[in-house]
Amino acid sequence: MSQYAKDSEPEATRRSASDAESSRASRGWWDRNADDYQREHGSFLGDDRFVWGPEGLDEADAALLGPTAELKGRRILEIGAGAAQCSRWLAAQGALPVALDLSHRQLQHALRIAGDDSGGPVDLVEADAGALPFRDGSFDLACSAYGALPFVADPVQVLREVRRVLRPGGRFVFSVTHPIRWAFPDEPGPEGLSVAASYFDRTPYVEQDENGRAVYVEHHRTVGDRVRDVVAAGFRLVDLVEPEWPDWNTQEWGGWSPLRGHLIPGTAIFVCTADGA
Repeated sequence: MSQYAKDSEPEATRRSASDAESSRASRGWWDRNADDYQREHGSFLGDDRFVWGPEGLDEADAALLGPTAELKGRRILEIGAGAAQCSRWLAAQGALPVALDLSHRQLQHALRIAGDDSGGPVDLVEADAGALPFRDGSFDLACSAYGALPFVADPVQVLREVRRVLRPGGRFVFSVTHPIRWAFPDEPGPEGLSVAASYFDRTPYVEQDENGRAVYVEHHRTVGDRVRDVVAAGFRLVDLVEPEWPDWNTQEWGGWSPLRGHLIPGTAIFVCTADGA
């Protein structure tokens, strides 16, 4: 659930939302809420840490993009980069990352964290994930930790764009809220453990203002939908990772919590390769 302007509580509803409406809502929501988001979660995310989700699975341990030692010199696109914490970790491994985000304010936080080093080592790009401003085959790898895909009406378009800018054989790894969570209330306590909606209902969750204008949109895809989307975009799915909640992580993050995390998955990570020419 969003954190819209404190003096104007939006109406939560379920209705259709076009790709243009979803994109506009996402840009506005993240621009408004970037400060609160970084203030609340910045210490967990770190300045240069690559975390795949609220469970705290770290790329330094998981190596889903490949062995860390082999990242050096690789051109890597991060989609929905936020303040570019993941890209900053990649740069520290010797990679050549580009951090892309729809939100201008999120990228301003990336510059804030970088400090005086605003010219590198991470290139920042403000753009929509459905229309990537890069040539075909520009990148060796791509990644997205909860970025873009949950918020777009046409995920296949985003996946096709990622496939286009990857070289043949390149890998794309992305994490999203685990689809099973759609059936449960977005609550960290016991009330979040009882099914309250149909897992198969794909109607988007929308928060709208008094004029019916969407200010936050989230789209649901089942696990099967995600797999079919990956294949339709020309990728081969090589792994599906469902991180378990570790004992060391005692934090709550929205609907994610140790209570729920020990019982049902909260994150799904899709590991894909762009095989062929």
